Amino acid sequence: MIKSLKFWIIALVAIWIGNLFIADNMNPYFFSILMYAGINVTLAVSLNLVNGFTGQFSMGHAGFMSIGGYVAAYISTTWTGTHPDWIADPFLSNILFVFNMLLGGFAAAGVGYLVGLPSLRLKGDYLAIVTLGFGEIIRVFILNIDAIGGARGMPNIPPFTSFGWVFTLLLVTVFTIWRLVRSSEGRKFMSVREDEIAAEAMGVNTTATKVKAFVIGAFFAGTAGALFAHYLRYLNPQTFDFNRSFEVIIMVVLGGMGSISGSVFAAFFLTFVREALRPLQELTQLDFRMIIYSLMLIVLMLTRPNGIFGTRELTDVISLLKKKRSTS
Repeated sequence: MIKSLKFWIIALVAIWIGNLFIADNMNPYFFSILMYAGINVTLAVSLNLVNGFTGQFSMGHAGFMSIGGYVAAYISTTWTGTHPDWIADPFLSNILFVFNMLLGGFAAAGVGYLVGLPSLRLKGDYLAIVTLGFGEIIRVFILNIDAIGGARGMPNIPPFTSFGWVFTLLLVTVFTIWRLVRSSEGRKFMSVREDEIAAEAMGVNTTATKVKAFVIGAFFAGTAGALFAHYLRYLNPQTFDFNRSFEVIIMVVLGGMGSISGSVFAAFFLTFVREALRPLQELTQLDFRMIIYSLMLIVLMLTRPNGIFGTRELTDVISLLKKKRSTS
């Protein structure tokens, strides 16, 4: 058991060692890009469980992210006002942050269950439209709640998010989805993706399986939202519009539907590419970033319609390269 977890334990230790040095010794601008990339990985991998491994097409992931972010931020700001001594204590504040993050994740998962139970009986375009509609309903609902700032947004959120927490959640998300898709439950997810009628004929409760994937994906989107809130320190409902959901979908499709490694690579790649194009805007005084960004995506999808990794993982690619080298 320990041997199979060796890589993950080493990675976790490396993350927290890096947490001691990276934030203080890295350019703040590049550090912020790295943090957003880490949050995007969690969003992309969690959505890949629904869209890639289960074969559904959800377009409301930003809605679940917003629920997790607002729930965690509301509790944190309340505690900051009522118990400032708790927030000032580094150990206690981290414990409270983990609690808030999990609470945000469970709130998103609960809404995911309520949304998924009726909508996941639909398929294809109908499901996409319904999930997009639910995502917008969540955003408009938040927009009209004065207790969490409404249209003004929620400022002064405590800065609890650190490099360690962002990349620990990334690691936990990747590990959970990795193990899940290689379990008997994961086989159910993929059987629904390949042929829903055949899966039902073999005794798989397809609706329950799809809802389960939806809830797990929503949970991790909620925890990513909590990290985002406590890093940006300000939330606005407009941040979680359908464009945000589209960005995450693009990461999943570009990396490869059904490839965890692909989602990780695409999330980092797209986050850094968008910022790498920013100097062009300063040079030309025109915002060509989205045009170049979109053209790049079109070229990649024309040349690699199944995504960069397809359904393969990084380990499969390495094994294939080793096999080719040994035969040549």
